Amino acid sequence: MITGSSKFRSIQHLLRDRAGNFGILTALAIPVLAAAAGVAVDVSNMAVSDSQLQEATDAAALATATALANGSATTANAQQLAADFVTGQMANYLAGDANATSALKAGTTVTVTQTTDSSGNPSYSVVVNASYAMPVNGMTRMLGVSTMNVGASSTSVSGNDASAQAQNNPLSMYFVLDRSGSMDEATDTVNAQQPTTTAPCGNNNKKTCTVTNYYTKMQSLKIATANLAAQLNSADPNSMYVRTGADSYNSNAQTPTAMAWGTSGVTSYVNNLTASGTTNSAPAFTAAVTALTKASTTQGLTNEQLQHKNKNGRTDISRYIVFMTDGDNNVANADTTTRAQCDIARNQGITVYTIAFMAPANGQALLKYCATTAADYFTPQNAADLFKAFSTIALQAQKKMTLLTK
Repeated sequence: MITGSSKFRSIQHLLRDRAGNFGILTALAIPVLAAAAGVAVDVSNMAVSDSQLQEATDAAALATATALANGSATTANAQQLAADFVTGQMANYLAGDANATSALKAGTTVTVTQTTDSSGNPSYSVVVNASYAMPVNGMTRMLGVSTMNVGASSTSVSGNDASAQAQNNPLSMYFVLDRSGSMDEATDTVNAQQPTTTAPCGNNNKKTCTVTNYYTKMQSLKIATANLAAQLNSADPNSMYVRTGADSYNSNAQTPTAMAWGTSGVTSYVNNLTASGTTNSAPAFTAAVTALTKASTTQGLTNEQLQHKNKNGRTDISRYIVFMTDGDNNVANADTTTRAQCDIARNQGITVYTIAFMAPANGQALLKYCATTAADYFTPQNAADLFKAFSTIALQAQKKMTLLTK
């Protein structure tokens, strides 16, 4: 028979027993830790999304202000133009997410302010605001949060008055692009236009399976170049200020496409590239430097300066080389010759952007050396990163052409 005092001691012993506390605390902590991890991932994703959207609104504001100034757009359709431009710039990043794209388009607003100087010349201030709700992961939803707001704003000023025109700087840009065999390798970015494809199932060539379809490096390069060209075209729709040319290389330089007004020649050239062979960047980079520095028959001007003078009356042009590789040079003295040409470009005031696209250490070292500044050196590790790098380059060039404020 248990006495009253025995019962009391048994209850006291039970209250003092800590044997199950760890299990209870662990069970309580797991959901909290999972939710915290989910929030950390989503906050990181939101930071990247904010950066992408900021670049898109910057480009849209530039494009809309420029279009208003040159008469290819009106205040009535500025809203549609900017919204289409923002969603177009974000298309690859959103990877076919129709809901996010629709929300972004609906969440893009434009405010246009027109002023006129004493001579009657109009100028335009364009403010583009864009936002959309980014879905969060399942762990974050445990906290009752289903979306995070991504937003950005940009202002661009352009017009036909003297101050705006002074910012409309002409440029000449030359692309030096790797077309070696490794450019046929797949990235880890899913093809937004065709996310799946069919392939033989294992060793059974008679049966096919549905598999994820990833962009190859070459496909990524073609899309990135087209995006860059579209941004330049938005700033110069009448091909009055932009000249471009290109050369590609494997063990040798391909026949280049000559410098020409606008971007159509370069985009056509890049779209026809195929991947094969080994890598030697020297001849193609040399061709770029020669094209941008070749002297004209007019004393004191380069050929590019003369071309711009005859077209737009300007000789104070900006010159760029966009240099991309995904590998190492494997031809004797190729690195040495390329570095020497990079030195010439630097001394001649040419801005060299370099993109080491999933490149190994030696390729990265060469392109890091050739970049004009650390900010001009990019190391994309997938197709999405490559799109962003080319878009950033285009945006920097656009900033040289028009006045941008935030």
